[in-house]
Amino acid sequence: MSVEELEGSELGTKNYWDSSYDQDIANYKNHGDVGTIWFDEDSQIRIINWILKQDTFSNDVNVVDMGYGNGMFLIELAREGFSNLLGVDYSEGAIELAKQIAKDQELNIRYQVADLLNTELCQQQFGTFGIVHDKGTYDAISLCPDNPREKRDTYLNTVHSLMDENSVFILTSCNWTEDELLISLADKFVKKCSIPTPCFKFGGKIGSVVSSIVFTKK
Repeated sequence: MSVEELEGSELGTKNYWDSSYDQDIANYKNHGDVGTIWFDEDSQIRIINWILKQDTFSNDVNVVDMGYGNGMFLIELAREGFSNLLGVDYSEGAIELAKQIAKDQELNIRYQVADLLNTELCQQQFGTFGIVHDKGTYDAISLCPDNPREKRDTYLNTVHSLMDENSVFILTSCNWTEDELLISLADKFVKKCSIPTPCFKFGGKIGSVVSSIVFTKK
């Protein structure tokens, strides 16, 4: 079983994100604006609160944020006392912006440029993590105008390679429903739980604007 592919968009291209981060860097330097928090701040807070409630995670658990944008998710975790934090992104602009924000807030967070579609190199560079977090990167890859299914599968291979038997993969999407995500990830991951998100009712059906699911690896 497979899901119907999304229509390609500039949101799935590196050029778009490089240009976007160039603008975000200028806004931050000129106005102190850290930029957009993907899917809104409430979505981020729900994920962080879920992590904080888990007895299995100590503050020194290795956390990687895949395609972290402005780095605000890691910044919030650092404020909560987490110390082993890494953000990886393919945009050097994202690196520059996130590093500057973390420096100004006197927080120790590592950031590194990485091609998340190069599974072998990522595994060699980074090893494994207790928490692998994705809020928007899977969506962006799904919107790639060229071979999105192949790129998405490669990306999931990378995620899988960064996990061990005790790791969790926290995936938040606004483009895919929970059912669609479960279908697409079934070969490599098992659902551990869902992180509740606000629901809406339309035409007699109930749904969520955002899906947040916690997976373990098969």
